[in-house]
Amino acid sequence: MTQQITRSDFDQYLVQNYSPADFIPVKGKGSRVWDQQGKEYIDLTGGIAVNALGHCPDELLAVLQQQGSTLWHSSNWFTSEPTIALAKSLVEKTFAERVMFVNSGAEANEAALKLARRYAVDHFGYQKSKIISFKQSFHGRTLFTVSVGGQAKYSDGFGPKPADIVHIPYNDLEAVKAVIDDHTCAVIIEPIQGESGVLPADPAFLQGLRQLCDQYQALLIFDEVQTGVGRSGYFYTYMKYGVVPDILTSAKALANGFPIGAMLTTDKIAASFKPGVHGTTFGGNPLACAVANKVVEIIADENFLAQVRAKSEQIKQAIAEINQQVSLFKQIRGEGLLIGAELVEQYQGKAMDFCHVANQYGLMLLVAGPNVVRFAPALNITAQELEEGLKRFQQTAQAFVAA
Repeated sequence: MTQQITRSDFDQYLVQNYSPADFIPVKGKGSRVWDQQGKEYIDLTGGIAVNALGHCPDELLAVLQQQGSTLWHSSNWFTSEPTIALAKSLVEKTFAERVMFVNSGAEANEAALKLARRYAVDHFGYQKSKIISFKQSFHGRTLFTVSVGGQAKYSDGFGPKPADIVHIPYNDLEAVKAVIDDHTCAVIIEPIQGESGVLPADPAFLQGLRQLCDQYQALLIFDEVQTGVGRSGYFYTYMKYGVVPDILTSAKALANGFPIGAMLTTDKIAASFKPGVHGTTFGGNPLACAVANKVVEIIADENFLAQVRAKSEQIKQAIAEINQQVSLFKQIRGEGLLIGAELVEQYQGKAMDFCHVANQYGLMLLVAGPNVVRFAPALNITAQELEEGLKRFQQTAQAFVAA
């Protein structure tokens, strides 16, 4: 007999660096999830913007089963057909000329930051090492990326941090002008800040960053770990803004939940990563790349992306209409199917409480900081699933204000 696993076992056996919901999902299909008791939930989290095509999509299952019966892992002493095919597809669909695969968004950003500094050393010398980042940004949990991220709650308490990193206010071009100089090797930015509240960048701000980086021979890095692969209604969000970065990082939705990350860049910049300079054991493994190649094929289609943009407007309008009844949210913002609803002052700090109430009504939601309820549903969520999810969201909002 299989031993029964309970939520309390998490508290007993796992490191307590997470505090998951009090139910355990055991099955998912599309945008529906079922827990151990058989209760059904509508999933508007997308696994934190990961399950872009929902749970267990048939098209990806077929690819995974086919690749799983041929080649799982070969290491980077060798390459594989799926690895090369995915790199070729990403190059053809973006500004990039070169791709490096890793296992996660943090690793993609780690690689991007290391490459930026290595490129600066190769072309200008060791003195060109300053990295400009933005307050309330999030770029991963390695010591380097968490130090570059602009949130002290994640970076403090681990001893000395990597040096020469500057944090300035988001969407403030004058603040950038005040600190950028000939010692700056890179500026790294999320075109939409995710974890700090779903805050889109101003177009003029990104255009100004591009001009400043060109002026000071610094590299512009776009962290599109959360916003990439269709999430914003564009294959990558830089395409909406018309601002081309020097390096772009991608992960989350790239293989719909199968772990993978990617760093995209140009021939000239990539040349600073010569053999042995940086590496990874599992990055670019055939299983992940085969699945990701199918994901890219589906999501990069313009008809698919147009549907994402249409659903975005539908959700924003529905939240606004519900808000007319409950007066919970002071702003609804975001791009594509990355949407944040910021709580009014009366309910500041209670976004997580709202999500717990949502669970009671069979709805899975996210937070983006303490004051913002975040929506990141599957990009292909069906009309029926979305209608049911919004109905449960309305029930949640009414119960929350009545409590």
